[in-house]
Order: sequence, then C-alpha cells, then structure tokens
Amino acid sequence: MSANSIITRRRLISGLGLLAVPSLARAQGFAGLSDNPDGFAPVTPGKQFSFPADHAPHNEYRIEWWYITANLSDASGKAYGLQWTLFRSASRPRPQGESFDNQQLWMAHAAVTRADSHRSTEKYARGGVGQAGVEAKPFQAWIDDWQLRGSATTGDQILAPLDMTASASDFSYALRLEADRPVVLQGVDGYSRKSERGQASYYYSQPFYRARGRITFDDHPVEVIGSAWLDREWSSQPLASDQSGWDWFALHFAGGEKLMLYRMRQGNGDYTSGTWITADGASRALGPDGIVMTPKETIAIGERKLPVGWRVEIAALGIAIDSMPLNPKAWMGTRVPYWEGPISFRGSHSGVGYLELTGY
Repeated sequence: MSANSIITRRRLISGLGLLAVPSLARAQGFAGLSDNPDGFAPVTPGKQFSFPADHAPHNEYRIEWWYITANLSDASGKAYGLQWTLFRSASRPRPQGESFDNQQLWMAHAAVTRADSHRSTEKYARGGVGQAGVEAKPFQAWIDDWQLRGSATTGDQILAPLDMTASASDFSYALRLEADRPVVLQGVDGYSRKSERGQASYYYSQPFYRARGRITFDDHPVEVIGSAWLDREWSSQPLASDQSGWDWFALHFAGGEKLMLYRMRQGNGDYTSGTWITADGASRALGPDGIVMTPKETIAIGERKLPVGWRVEIAALGIAIDSMPLNPKAWMGTRVPYWEGPISFRGSHSGVGYLELTGY
C-alpha cells in the first residue's frame, strides 16, 4: 500500500469521525449525560473489579474515560500542568456494530499549562476502524499518534509503568509514569454516587504516579518531574436531570496523602462526595455530610463566570485549605468546553493538584 493511500484512508476515517462530533458532544457535554439510559448497562453497587480487564473499554455503558493530570516542575522550580484524556462514548446501545457501523465514538484532549500560557488541542475518531481504542494487556490507549502505553512489565493492579505522549502544532510532551501502590477504588468499593436518585459511576484512580519527562513549548524542550493522577470512570447516566455539571478536585498533599472531591451542581442543593487516601494507599469514602466546598475567586472568560479559587473544609480530617490556580485562564476551548488546570493549596495542609469545572 502506498503512503498516499494510507494518508487518504486516514483522512477519510478522520472525516467520518468528525461527522459524529455532534453526537459525541451531546453525550459528553454535559447536559446529555443526564439522558435516559435505557438500553445501556446500569451502574449498581457491589461490582467486583477485575484487573487488567477493567482497564479496557466497557462498550455496554454510554460513556467512559481514561484521564491523566500531572503537576510538574522544571529544574528551576517553575510549575507546569499537563492533561491527557481519552473519552469513549456510545451513540446508541448494544449490540455492537462492525467497522463503520460501530457506535463507539472517541474524543481526546491534551493540554499543557504554565502561569503565563495554557494550550490545548483535541482529536476525534470513529470506533471499529483502529484509529482509537484501548487494550487491557499489555495496556495501551491511543488515538492516532497520541499514546498511553504499557509493556510486559506493567502491573495489572498498579497500571505502571506507562509512557504517555501527545503533540500539537505549538506543544508536545512525553512522560514516563511509575507507581508502587495499587489503584484506589473511589466511592464505596468503586461505586461512586452522583446524586440521591441513583445516578452513579464505576470509578477508580491511580493517584500515586511519579512522572518524569519532557514538555516542549514552541520547539523549546524542558525536562520536568512531578506527580500524576489517573482517573478511570464509566457510566450510563452520571448526571441527574437537574444537574448542570461538576466541580472536581484531585489533590496531592505534601505529606503523601491524596484527596478526591467533587460537587455536582443541582437546583435543590448540591451533591458532594470524595475519597481520602493515605500515603500508603488506604482509602476512606467521604459522604455529602462534612464536606464544605466554597468558591472564593471567580473570573470571567467570555460570558462565563468560573470559580477558580476555593475554600475546602473537612472537619473530620482537620482540613481547611484554600486553593489557587496556576493560570486562571486554563480554559479548554474544545468542542465540549470546560475549565481544567493545575492548582496549589495552603492552610491546614499544603500541596498541588488539579481542578476541573464543567457545565458553566
């Protein structure tokens, strides 16, 4: 097969993928996540997670993602943030179609952030034609040349080591991710409630990655090290009909502890949840009572008002912290727009992390 024919086929596949963007945008952005889940698999308590199988796609559910954020610094101490995300969304329930009749649609986002710059890009693909996908063992997730790739040495329970790459016209990165603790089940044994009315997801994380590699801005490479966090989540209806979006934190504490928190915004009182993870990997589910998340700093991006600075209080853990964004303008101007960026925090504890704001 000639190089020209390969390019032509790739362009054709990419074009067909873009034809599916409106469906994918509705599915992921964000009101569509409350659509009736009939025909898709339900999320119920009591699931027994199995690895490496659950690292792979769950096509019977409407949507899922493989989501990595990283807080990094260079040799001078300058801070950077990095995001690599692959989404799978089904345009209709099973049975699965073959080749171009396959209903799985793929979307990927990549971003790098400094205090003075935030850059992002996106890709789309159809399922069933090999342009994007995820395999459990050896683990690999990809869309075109963006890769999150394991090897024969990648541990099933740890999901490490991994190599991660992505590129755009004005930035690129390549990181090595290593860990020595197993993944952590979020919520109650991996069952993560999103409302009092049954909306939920299956959710686990690898919050213990040590990251090392290179970020390139405008052809200027810089070596970086730091911490990274993987979120794996799948669901058929993660939002209730009156929920407009979420505010989500992934926090690395200076003492080695980790904290995941989210607030689902809804008309009759927000729903909050989280998980406290000790430095040795033990986890404790945090219910709606006892979590106080208060916006303290708001910025305007276009007509949107975004709460980029927060006060977080969890009395049972002695936590009272204030978060600050590295770059308040870390807006993901993708087809499904949202705010996503690195933060730092101080108060009763200190550290770094990531904040995501959707549905604004």
